[in-house]
Formats: sequence, C-alpha cells, structure tokens
Amino acid sequence: MKLSTAQIGRAGELLVQYRLLLLGIDSAPMTTDAGIDLVAYAPGHQHAWTIQVKTNLRPKPSGGKGRAALDWWVPEDSPAELHALVDLSEERIWLWKAQELVESAQQRSSGRLHLYMHTDPATKPTKDRPVHVFEFGKYLMENRAHSVFGASK
Repeated sequence: MKLSTAQIGRAGELLVQYRLLLLGIDSAPMTTDAGIDLVAYAPGHQHAWTIQVKTNLRPKPSGGKGRAALDWWVPEDSPAELHALVDLSEERIWLWKAQELVESAQQRSSGRLHLYMHTDPATKPTKDRPVHVFEFGKYLMENRAHSVFGASK
C-alpha cells in the first residue's frame, strides 16, 4: 500500500513524539499548520520547545538519477526553534536548532533551506561540507537529547 504525503508526515511526527516520550519529554501536536508541528516540554524546565518535523519515507535517487540520498526542504522563515528531520526507513531522527540548520544546509532556494544526506558511503563529496549520513551523527536525537532538552540518554 502506498502512503500519502500526509501519512508520511504524520508518521514522522508520531515517531518524534514517541522518541521524546521515551526520554521523559512530553509533547503535543499543534491543531493547525503554522510551521510548528509539535510543542515539547521537559519536566523541571521552564521552557517549551517548538518543533517542525520534516519526514522522508526512504532515501531516493539524488537529482532523480544519482545515488540514494535523504533530503529535506525547510522554510528559512520557519518560526520553530527546533527542526526534527526524519528517515522513516531507518527510524532515525536528526535534531537541529534553527541556527544550526541555517549553517548546515547545503543549499538555499526561494526562501527555503535544503539539507541532504547521501546514504551511500561511496558517494564522493562535492564541497567541503558534510554530505553523508555518517557525518551528521552528532545531530541524531539520541546524541542531542541531553544538550537540547536537558534529558538523559
């Protein structure tokens, strides 16, 4: 059965909520789409974080014909403090603070940031920026939870 874009997006949001809950962080979805998908709150903190979730079902050919890659487009003017980028095929979540995403994005176009990750380790980098999944390990949710939310791993 083929999933719709809305189903893929919702699955990504639910995966993020599930992982946050396992870390002891409560979250809730927003009722309207205003650029924020979830609000997360870690008990003991006086701050709730806003999160935009972008989801890939699986890697796809880069540029339509190239090697497999994951990619996400995020509006530059997103009001979210955090961006959760999801790969459903591996159930991986990368978590970026808004400014980190601006600095990490490999491209900008029409008011959007484009971040991509090649999943084939044999892919040769074209620039001096990280482009492989393994180069973004520090952004995986399980590696960021403590520093971002003050939660234990």
